[in-house]
Amino acid sequence: MKIDPITLAVIRGSLEQIADEMDATLERMAFSPVISDGFDRASGIYDKTNGEVIMQGPRGLPSFIYVMEFTTRTVIESIENIEPGDIYIVNDPYLGGTHLMDVKMVKPVFYKGKLTAFLANSGHWPDIGGRVPGGFSSKATEIYQEGLRLPPIRILDKGELNREVLDIILHNVRVPDERQGDIIAQVTALNLGAERLTRLLDRYGEETVFDAIAELSARSEQLMRSHIETIPDGVYTFEDYIDSDGVEWKPLTIHMEMEVKGSDVHIDFSKSSPPCKGPLNSVLSTTIAGVYIGFKHIFPDVPINAGCFAPFSFDLPDTTFINAQLPRPVSGCASEVCQRIIDVVLGALSQAIPDKSYAAPMGTVTNLSVGGEDPEKGYYVFYSFIGGGYGGNFLTDGLINGNPTIALARTQALEIFESRYPVLFTRYTIREGSGGAGMRRGGLGVIFEFQIRRGEASASMLGERGRFAPFGILGGKSAKSAKHTFILQGEEYNPPHISKDEGIPMQAGDILRLETPGGGGYGNPTDRPPELVLQDVKRGYYDHKTAEEEYGVLIVENDGAIDANGTAQLRASLRSQQ
Repeated sequence: MKIDPITLAVIRGSLEQIADEMDATLERMAFSPVISDGFDRASGIYDKTNGEVIMQGPRGLPSFIYVMEFTTRTVIESIENIEPGDIYIVNDPYLGGTHLMDVKMVKPVFYKGKLTAFLANSGHWPDIGGRVPGGFSSKATEIYQEGLRLPPIRILDKGELNREVLDIILHNVRVPDERQGDIIAQVTALNLGAERLTRLLDRYGEETVFDAIAELSARSEQLMRSHIETIPDGVYTFEDYIDSDGVEWKPLTIHMEMEVKGSDVHIDFSKSSPPCKGPLNSVLSTTIAGVYIGFKHIFPDVPINAGCFAPFSFDLPDTTFINAQLPRPVSGCASEVCQRIIDVVLGALSQAIPDKSYAAPMGTVTNLSVGGEDPEKGYYVFYSFIGGGYGGNFLTDGLINGNPTIALARTQALEIFESRYPVLFTRYTIREGSGGAGMRRGGLGVIFEFQIRRGEASASMLGERGRFAPFGILGGKSAKSAKHTFILQGEEYNPPHISKDEGIPMQAGDILRLETPGGGGYGNPTDRPPELVLQDVKRGYYDHKTAEEEYGVLIVENDGAIDANGTAQLRASLRSQQ
């Protein structure tokens, strides 16, 4: 059936609106600040037969673009007798999940008595049980230590809340009242989505709606293939590293060979490091999602649906840590390993299409979980991720304090933390000198510092880029790596694995300071216009010494002017040494 362009546009807009309304409902109703204010969530519409993504909300986490497709497919394959009114809950990383804290729900939508589609959403719960508050155990050696693991199971059975399943969940998590609020929010969002999708089917008919969906998918595939055809055919190799797995102090290598042939891309990760002992393993769905996000950073105009992914194929053996198997721990997969995969994709593409690619962004969210007893309000657990610098690119400098590359998320408002938890923020500022030097400067990271005000707490962190800094490209310099410091009863403590530790005891008056990486630089720093270097110095992005040593720009400190002759001579000298 041929569909006219106006109807196609209206149906596309309606599908986007359905996904966006589900997301907005989850935002307004969720009890967890990381879901409501941090945007660590996603909502989408999926195919009834194979779970392929039809539409994902524009504000959802990009890292879920393939993951929830995998989740929905797992539900289709594992649930017998799917019924109207059912909603299934799942968080098992090996059955369509990411890490255990990302809890997915899937709802079948029936129209005129027949299954017609699935809706799904995901939200990061600040706690899912496990050995440390928040679930980010940097020393876990098996997934059973990371928290409660749920296969696809009915949380709603024919529209009725499954009290037994709810009780099991609430008896295994810290702060159960908050988790019950998140469950209700996710269920309500899916039910609203089902109402809106039914209304769309009533208006246009099932055949027309799904003809439009097929056409939208075909157009996305065509657009993605047209972009890939602009990449010269060839094999592009790049590798980057994980600092450590949190248990053993040795790096993990992500080695990627990307073969471009016409409009097809084949990705080979087979030479990456073997599975590791600690929680920096990744599962198949998260690894593949990282590749897609990397390409979407370069070609953002391709609408997200199954057609967007059609040109890609993979060689991902289970002998590598980025396709680990049960019972490997995986709490770092969604936020840390996935970002390094994005970095590797950007690095490979910088060889092929340097005018479109980026230097490495910050490459970590610095997962931070703090749990404790507030003498005034009782037990609490909070989770936060912190931004950093983006890499420079051909057109612009890197974004300062950007959100992580896996997410359209954001650091939650400090006022929310201070009003709900016994903490006081003492610094939240850009980190001077953290961006990599380049013709296009890397963006700056931040300094995120707070003090425990009352009671005792336990802090755990699972981050990256403390050992291997975000790289520059085409002559650009690497950014400054992460640095994290605890001040415990007046004594300074730096975690042995730099960005990873767990169960660090904190008391009233203790301080935690997180210094996040910047982004890598793009192009030779001596090609940066001197007036932009002067502007950077005046804004406090870096100092006079950096301007001179990295950029070859001499600034007269007395009047703040550029010494043009001295700059020309210094730049000539620096270039001769390169």
